[in-house]
Amino acid sequence: MSQNESTVDPTAGSTADGEPLLVVEDLHVEFRTRDGVAKVLNGVSYQLDAGETLAVLGESGSGKSVTAQTIMGILDIPPGHISQGSIRFHGEDLLTASDERRREVRGSGIAMIFQDALSALNPVFTVGFQIEEQLRVRNGMSKKDARKRAIELLDLVKIPNPQGRVKQYPHEFSGGMRQRAMIAMSLALDPEVLIADEPTTALDVTVQAQIMDLLHEIQRERNMGMILITHDLGVVAEVADRIAVMYAGRIVEKADANSLYKQPGHPYTLALLDSLPRLDQKGTALNTIKGLPPNLMRVPPGCPFHPRCPRAQDICSQSVPVQVPLGLGRVSACHFAEEVVSGG
Repeated sequence: MSQNESTVDPTAGSTADGEPLLVVEDLHVEFRTRDGVAKVLNGVSYQLDAGETLAVLGESGSGKSVTAQTIMGILDIPPGHISQGSIRFHGEDLLTASDERRREVRGSGIAMIFQDALSALNPVFTVGFQIEEQLRVRNGMSKKDARKRAIELLDLVKIPNPQGRVKQYPHEFSGGMRQRAMIAMSLALDPEVLIADEPTTALDVTVQAQIMDLLHEIQRERNMGMILITHDLGVVAEVADRIAVMYAGRIVEKADANSLYKQPGHPYTLALLDSLPRLDQKGTALNTIKGLPPNLMRVPPGCPFHPRCPRAQDICSQSVPVQVPLGLGRVSACHFAEEVVSGG
């Protein structure tokens, strides 16, 4: 196990049998290309329980979606290569399970809402057919029963006139309706874990709120665990129980949502929050994080955030910080975590 990730996440609870629903532990993933090896994930660990929402935050390229693809078993191999770690669902390590077992878990145990619904849906089949197909193949339903269930699912996600919409193609749906159709597909096999990868991308603010309210309502009714992958801190503040902040393939901070927003414990988290526009700062320049995320083939030595960090000192470029406990189950991978969380 890597030095900066703990086996047990103290910020999480447990299921009725005393075991977390999903545990990702010390996950390392590399992309082996002709130009070199990109270390995309470096010891990622977190866990999820039934009924809770874990938000995974970070800039593009931080490893959020790759972690989700690895959990789902859909990582492109090659060039992707899982070099270390485990993913346990109800205690079973999915990385050592057979391909047949992974297919059984995918959809019925763990399902995923993909970022771009227009690309994820097949344009040459009706929305209803795409929902029905998995019901017929996986659950052995007849065409009549699968169609009935597809209409029920479209109604569940509040698509108007589901009896008519079930016969339509993805291009006949608006962006918000396509996203609802994707949610219906992901719920078809009654999963226990739902991974929502940027579920509100390219949607207007009103539709974003509707989609998040819908997900929250369905999660509450089914007691699902949900992993919400996003860069929208506003969305996270409304729905997350716990937050994991990623940077350059590492988790740099984990905390409950209230604590993280009130007193961030890592300079990167603080910089993300400072970059949000605020009504009380009208007319002032928007704060930004200087520089760019690192090239994962050439990650800086020490703390990968140090070239962009206003608090960086010599030790930051020399030593990779371990995760420092900050109380109440919080951890931060920063040499000066206690000073950051105290506002010093």
